[in-house]
Amino acid sequence: EVQLVESGGGLVQAGGSLRLSCAASGLRFADYAIGWFRQAPGKEREGVSFIRSTDGSTYYADSVNGRFSMSSDNPKKTGYLQMNNLKPEDTAVYYCAVHLYPGDVRSMKAYEYDYWGQGTQVTVSS
Repeated sequence: EVQLVESGGGLVQAGGSLRLSCAASGLRFADYAIGWFRQAPGKEREGVSFIRSTDGSTYYADSVNGRFSMSSDNPKKTGYLQMNNLKPEDTAVYYCAVHLYPGDVRSMKAYEYDYWGQGTQVTVSS
């Protein structure tokens, strides 16, 4: 059984940084993407970023491009989301998810993701 465990959320002032981690236990596939979605109160879930296990290529939503970066440790099946220059509008619950065999996908659709974490709260104060 695949389980995703997120960590690293918290409260930070605008302009600050946080690093989220997502550890995937029981993941026995070599071709996957680790992604992050977020959902703010009253808003739809938004795809933020993902990284492919095969070549390390990444995707970023326009809203975070240039501020967030993803990295991964494949042997540990762990993905990291470094969030810099955080803004109050980044406040949301952040969910880690895994997409098996992502292929050449260049966008993020929640229904394409096979496994989900429980979420971690990120709050950015102004």
